[in-house]
Amino acid sequence: MASQDWFDKDFYRTLGVSKDVDQSELKKVYRKLARTYHPDSNPGDTAAEAKFKEISEAYAVLSDVEQRKEYDELRAMGSGARFTAGGSGSGGFEDVFSRFSRGGGGSPDFDDIFSMFNSQGGAGRRGGFGGFGGPQKGADVRARTTIDFLDAAKGETISLKGEDGKPFKVKIPAGVADGQKIRLRGRGRPSPNGGESGDIVVEVAVRPHRVFSRDGRNLRLTVPVTFTEAVLGTTIEVPTVDGATVKLRVAPGTPSGRVLRVKGRGIKTSKGTGDLLAEVEVAVPDHLTDEQKAALEAYRAVEPNENPRSALFL
Repeated sequence: MASQDWFDKDFYRTLGVSKDVDQSELKKVYRKLARTYHPDSNPGDTAAEAKFKEISEAYAVLSDVEQRKEYDELRAMGSGARFTAGGSGSGGFEDVFSRFSRGGGGSPDFDDIFSMFNSQGGAGRRGGFGGFGGPQKGADVRARTTIDFLDAAKGETISLKGEDGKPFKVKIPAGVADGQKIRLRGRGRPSPNGGESGDIVVEVAVRPHRVFSRDGRNLRLTVPVTFTEAVLGTTIEVPTVDGATVKLRVAPGTPSGRVLRVKGRGIKTSKGTGDLLAEVEVAVPDHLTDEQKAALEAYRAVEPNENPRSALFL
């Protein structure tokens, strides 16, 4: 096709894009249209084949920076500008098609043209229409591992066995949650036609901890205190996930269920660090000496005359 013919065709309208479309968006639009109208997807449909030729023609010109510039200049000047493909400048679409025609002439090979824009190997690799012209990615492989709560909180590197029986290392990031998936790119099954390998997707299960539990990035634990500590107030120590301890002030009159917060001592992840949430639980002794019973009886005789359940009957 001579470049003069470009004047009669609006390639931007053919692809449904604006004149200032960038190359990335242009490629996305073309791929979507090509998948829809490719002859392999529409066997025997001459209208779809004609549409595919149109969008391929438009993309071949607009995706080439020099040809796009030439095309825009030609359209801006009008029909008075006349120059043909094969001159000193870039050729028209006929030249683009001829480079990928079988035997150097005749009808263009749509598979070759399509693979030029979709395969990772460029125009030199024949992909066919499988995977829309380009090499297919290999299949993903799924695996599962179970780790301890503290290892999940701090991060750990573990060994797993692949399908071939060979061990490989997996870095578990700090703060991984139960059920979270880790993707190891390129470690899955190979491509059937020269594309990139699939991935290994490892699902992590986290064993429960006897003290800590997770609430998002926050750590929770229940802290028992004695009756007198809750009533009179005290300072206590509680463990943290990194093995150290922190001190907490229990105010006088603290009831069961009150949550004491320690900033920045929760789960550390790449997105931030949570807090440590300590829920107070008043421990009730189940074995008392006679002396202790007597002391409590004396206290009951002078304790405030309040019914803590009165609000239940309002």
